[in-house]
Amino acid sequence: MSFLTDRYKEMGGEVKFVHSKRCIRVNTKKISVEALKTRLEKKHIELEKVPFLKNAFFVKSKFNIVSSPEYLLGLFYIQDAASQIPGEVLNPKSLTLDMCAAPGSKTTQLCEKVPVVAVDSNKDRIIALENNLERLGIDNCIAYLLDAREVNKKFDYILLDAPCSGNYILEDGWLKKTTLKRIEERSYLQKELISKAISLLNKDGVLVYSTCSLEPEEDEFVIQFALENFNVKLEKIDCIGDNGLTKIFGKKLDPSMKYCKRLWPYKTNTIGFFVARLRKC
Repeated sequence: MSFLTDRYKEMGGEVKFVHSKRCIRVNTKKISVEALKTRLEKKHIELEKVPFLKNAFFVKSKFNIVSSPEYLLGLFYIQDAASQIPGEVLNPKSLTLDMCAAPGSKTTQLCEKVPVVAVDSNKDRIIALENNLERLGIDNCIAYLLDAREVNKKFDYILLDAPCSGNYILEDGWLKKTTLKRIEERSYLQKELISKAISLLNKDGVLVYSTCSLEPEEDEFVIQFALENFNVKLEKIDCIGDNGLTKIFGKKLDPSMKYCKRLWPYKTNTIGFFVARLRKC
């Protein structure tokens, strides 16, 4: 464990286990926030509005809420609070590409605002995406079983929630099996994906890059790579979390890296997350 704990200390964090609150996102394509709140409270489900999100509640229930009619009818989606931030930060106004979309939590969130083209290269996960689209009554999304690096259409808005090594909250035994080699292998793929994403952006287009990793190699270093190799700039985002790291492991990064946000689980009571918003110049 010392390999990671020492790193985290240098990053201004620590390995500290917390139980993140269960969170749901209201499917506003089917029901209003207040109407769902009323329905669930009648079933004695405790709801607490998430203060940093628009349409989300922390929930407590004596029964499994996936068995409720409201879930089966697609009136809400179970989605960690941190996972909902990238979609809100992107805040798209027109057709959007979700590059690594399955199983669809962020895709269905985006579809509440705009039409979405969703791609994923995993067959089983794309089936899960299609099932979620059907349950939530989403009719403005086209999903493709496709590697995001093969997309050739331009967009004004792109979400890249990149495949990552995860974090210690998400997976039992994660601390023991995670190595620097594993982290660096993910970083290589992430750089490929963000390069492709930027190539697909129209001028003045917006890309939100996110991971559920806390490792700089998968977060700030990927953004630094983008800033050094492409005509993009970071934009300030307003959400919970610590500012992005501008100096780490002996490396000085672009000063604008502070505009990124990193969510430590024990500081935010969510799963770990990193979010950055880039605009193509």
